[in-house]
Amino acid sequence: MIVGLSNPKKQYHKTRHNVGSWYIYSLAKHYFSILKEEKRFFGFTSCLNIESNSIRLLIPNIFMNINGYSVYKMASFYNISLDQILIIHDDLDLEPGIIKYKYSYGHSGHNGLRNIIKEFKTKVNFYRLRIGIGRPNNKKEISSFVLSIPNFREINLIKKSISDAIKENFTLLNFI
Repeated sequence: MIVGLSNPKKQYHKTRHNVGSWYIYSLAKHYFSILKEEKRFFGFTSCLNIESNSIRLLIPNIFMNINGYSVYKMASFYNISLDQILIIHDDLDLEPGIIKYKYSYGHSGHNGLRNIIKEFKTKVNFYRLRIGIGRPNNKKEISSFVLSIPNFREINLIKKSISDAIKENFTLLNFI
């Protein structure tokens, strides 16, 4: 299962906090797959068949700090454990245009990851793809920063890094 963390699409799709969903939309488009709203999972879903592997896609359409509820609902339904899920999310510690793959436990202060760990009630390593969004100069501005729209240059850097990662099957080859 691959999950792109996000806030509700209507209000927040273009914001930094939703770059995880940008990745999933690009991935689905690359594989000619259509994401459909599935209310029982509180988000948008699809399924890809890559190298004989059936991979579920999910973009939660609920607030970031409760994304874990959506992820857990879908994972439970399909009997998928946390260590079989690749979670794509924004990362303040990486500059726009930088993507890093990680397999570890912890949330590094990210509320979406924190809620996923809470919902699964387990301490296991899991796969993450961190997409850089940069960091504001003032720590007090983090909330408004992640909920704001990146500037033109940042959008281009982020979209190019997502496109390059998908074209090179960077995440999928590491994850499958």
